[in-house]
Amino acid sequence: MTPDQVLKKAQADMQKAVDHTLHELSTIHTGKASPAMVENVVVDVYGSNMRLMEVAAITTPDSRTIAIQPWDKGTQQPIEKAIMTAGLGLNPVARGNSILCPLPELSGERRKEMVKMTHSLGENGRVGIRAARQEAMTALKNALKDKEISEDEEKRGEKEVQTLTDKFVKEIDEHLKHKEAELTKV
Repeated sequence: MTPDQVLKKAQADMQKAVDHTLHELSTIHTGKASPAMVENVVVDVYGSNMRLMEVAAITTPDSRTIAIQPWDKGTQQPIEKAIMTAGLGLNPVARGNSILCPLPELSGERRKEMVKMTHSLGENGRVGIRAARQEAMTALKNALKDKEISEDEEKRGEKEVQTLTDKFVKEIDEHLKHKEAELTKV
């Protein structure tokens, strides 16, 4: 494997870790309604478990409400039950053919819990980035051992992998700082 191939793979793996972390962060509610908060709630319908986004349309009519429009009227009860048991702190209210989920105000204690959760998600993202870094470093060492690359190429590759690692970790840290500011803003 050439150093360029190793770098491309490392960059792709690190980007996946960042993307996954950003998606996970989007599910944390900051007092503003977002469809991402409920789209992955598992609903027991049609004899199987399906994600909410697969059985209903999810919208945000205003910044404090999530509206869920089931595609099949028979799935309304299971959707309500799934939202209540998902541990999101939402209390769904049936209104005709739709379900409204008003977002409660976040208490100071709940905000602190959410900040801890974001830090945990951020650390998981950093772990993913470091795993990609370790994999790249191992690939470079193996290429050197197999005499596919020179020692200079290996050292240069290691520096570039470390630069990539620092860049992606910084990106996650910036997103965490932004999310924490959103959560602590009253």
